[in-house]
Amino acid sequence: MKLFTLVLFFALTTLGADELSDAYQKEYTFLKAQKSELTSRLKSEDTFHQKELKKAETKVQELQNRLVALTQKNQTLNTQIEKSNQMLSDKTSNKEITANVIIQAKSLLGEHGVTVNDAKDADSVAVMNKAFNDAASLYKKLSSVQKTDGKFYLVDGTTAQGEVIKIGNVAAYGIASNGAGALAPAGNGEYKLWNQDTSAQAQAFAAGKTTKDLQIFVYENLDKDVEYVKEKTLEETLEGGGTIGYIILGLGALGLLLIAIRVVLLSQSGSNVKEISSLVIGKVEAGKAEEALEAIKSYKGATARVIKATLRNIHKDRDHIEDIVTENILNESSNIDRFGSFVLVLAAVAPLLGLLGTVTGMIATFDIITTHGTGDPKLLSGGISEALVTTMLGLVVAIPLLLLGNLLSGWAQNIKDSMEQSALHIVNIFETNRA
Repeated sequence: MKLFTLVLFFALTTLGADELSDAYQKEYTFLKAQKSELTSRLKSEDTFHQKELKKAETKVQELQNRLVALTQKNQTLNTQIEKSNQMLSDKTSNKEITANVIIQAKSLLGEHGVTVNDAKDADSVAVMNKAFNDAASLYKKLSSVQKTDGKFYLVDGTTAQGEVIKIGNVAAYGIASNGAGALAPAGNGEYKLWNQDTSAQAQAFAAGKTTKDLQIFVYENLDKDVEYVKEKTLEETLEGGGTIGYIILGLGALGLLLIAIRVVLLSQSGSNVKEISSLVIGKVEAGKAEEALEAIKSYKGATARVIKATLRNIHKDRDHIEDIVTENILNESSNIDRFGSFVLVLAAVAPLLGLLGTVTGMIATFDIITTHGTGDPKLLSGGISEALVTTMLGLVVAIPLLLLGNLLSGWAQNIKDSMEQSALHIVNIFETNRA
C-alpha cells in the first residue's frame, strides 16, 4: 500500500490528469481481479478444508467404534479367562474335596470293618460314591435293633453268656440265665451289666412288648470303661467337707446340746406358773397373805422364788415391792437366758465357717489346676466337694440353731413377763383388799 501511494504520488507529479485517471483505472481493475481471484481461492480452500474435516470426523468415528468393539472384545476375553480360571480352581478344589471325603470315609468306615480303596484321579468319584453307599448301609445297620449271641460281665465281675440286644450303636440289653438288664461299656468293646435293676425292661424289650418306663443306658462307644453309679453315703458326704466340715458339725452338735439344756432350764423355770399364781391369788384375796407364803414353800423354780420374795415384802410400800420384784427377776434372768446368746453366736459362726471352707476348697482346686491342669476332672473333685459341702453344712447347722435359738429366747422372755405379771397382780390384789 505504501508503494502504491508513492507511485501514485510520483505519477501525479509527473503525469497529467488524463494519464493519472487511466493509471488509476488500470490499477483498480487489477486489484479487483486480484480480490476476485483471492475470494475464489478462499472459497475453494474453505470447501477443501470442510471436506477434509468431514473425512477426519468420519475416520475418528470409525476409530471410536473400533475402540469400543475392541474394548468389548477385551472384556469378553477377560470374562472367559476368569471363567476358565474358576473352572480350573473348582476342578482342583473338587479333587481336593473328593480326596478328603475318601480319606474321612476310609478312617470312619474302617472302624466298623468297611474297606475303602485308595482313589486315583480316574476313579475317585466312583470310590466316593461307593463309600457313600457303604455308609448308608452301615447307618441302616447301626440304627436297627440286632440280636446276637454274646457275653457280658455281671456286677460282681463274673461272665454271663447269653443274648445281647443292640439298639443301634448307642445302647444294648443283655439277657442270660444268671442276669439281665441294660448293658454299659466295659472297655475294649465289651459289655457289663449296669448296676441298676432293669431286668424287667430287658425282658419286655426282648419279647417286643412296650413298658411305661424304659430304663436304658446310652453310651458313645465301647472303648472306655464306664464306672458304676454309686449313691453317696452320709459319711462320704461329710468326708468331702474336710476338717472344716467336721468343725462345723462339732459346733452344730454343741449347739443342739446347749439347746437341749436350755429347754430343760426353761421348763423348770416356767413350770407351775398358773398353779402357783392361782393358789397365791386365792389366799391373798381371802386376806391370808402369810398362809399363801407357807402354801408355796414346797414349790421350786424361778416363778416360785419371785412370788415368795413378793409375799415376804408385800406389806412394804409399792415402789419398794416393785424394786424387789425387778431385782428377783433379774437374778433369775441369768439362769433363764443361760446359753441363749452362745447358741445364736454358733448360728452366726457356722455359715462363716462354711464360707471359709468354700474359699479353702477353691484354693485347693486352683492349686491342682496349676500343677496337673484340667485334663482329669477327678483331681478337681476334692476341692470342689470341700467348697460345696462346707457351705451346705454351715447352712444346715445355722438354720435350725438360729430358728430354735430365737424360739427359746421368746420363750424365756414370756417366762420373765409372766413372773412379773403374776407378782404385780398379787400386789394389786393385796393393796385392793387392804384398802
